[in-house]
Amino acid sequence: MKKKKLFSAAGTGIFTILGIVYIMPILIVLMNSFKKKVFINKEPFRLPTEKTWNSIENYLTAIDKYELLSAVGWTVFITLGSVLVILICTSMCAWYITRVKTKFTKILYLLCVFSMVVPFQMVMFTLSLVADRTGLNTPWGIIIIYLGFGAGLAVFMFCGFVKSIPLEIEEAALIDGCTPLQTFFRVVLPIMKPTYISVGILETMWIWNDYLLPYLVIGLSTNYKTIPVVVQYLVGSYGAKDLGAMMALLVLSVIPIIVFYLTCQKYIIEGVVAGAVKG
Repeated sequence: MKKKKLFSAAGTGIFTILGIVYIMPILIVLMNSFKKKVFINKEPFRLPTEKTWNSIENYLTAIDKYELLSAVGWTVFITLGSVLVILICTSMCAWYITRVKTKFTKILYLLCVFSMVVPFQMVMFTLSLVADRTGLNTPWGIIIIYLGFGAGLAVFMFCGFVKSIPLEIEEAALIDGCTPLQTFFRVVLPIMKPTYISVGILETMWIWNDYLLPYLVIGLSTNYKTIPVVVQYLVGSYGAKDLGAMMALLVLSVIPIIVFYLTCQKYIIEGVVAGAVKG
């Protein structure tokens, strides 16, 4: 018993230290966001003092000078639009793949799974060229692109859950006069709620923090910049960098997704476990 307690205490101590080390960069950014920009380079690891304290001036600069509110608006629009499209399209696709047993549906499922393996770097330059030529280089067009990249994981998770839904429920709905679409939206979709929530959370965190796809598709020379693009624009700017505003931007961009994740994290495990059944 003493050995078990000793190992338990040691494990707790080690993981506590690892946790502190892991969140230390976030705490350093938060601490520096309240300093005057002159002292961020000189004393990055020291707590703010009366001499270095800058109150919320860095946050006001980030909002006013660097159009943070506009970036937040476009990020919210792209994130919500993409997540809604991904959830509706992939859940219907997964339901069709699971219930209709043909060679086409098997190939379609394999393609969805294969898309999770292909690195984004293999297609990013071709994707950028195609988006420019087809008019998808807009906040509306990028939603379609996100559907393509987010479909693999979503279809995989939805298929696992649909297999656990008794077929008799859908057959009863069809006997009562429901069309296939009515059966899906009135019967199947409410049952899939746990997986809807977990997939929605995962896709939201991915799209909200994504920098490369908006940068390649929409670019820097438009008014449709997302939060990660604005942050990188500050990091890569030539001349004097406003480190205070940069730190404030980082904090403001991270807070919403952290709150969102902490609020909804229990649903991720519920949704994944709900879909963990044998086909």
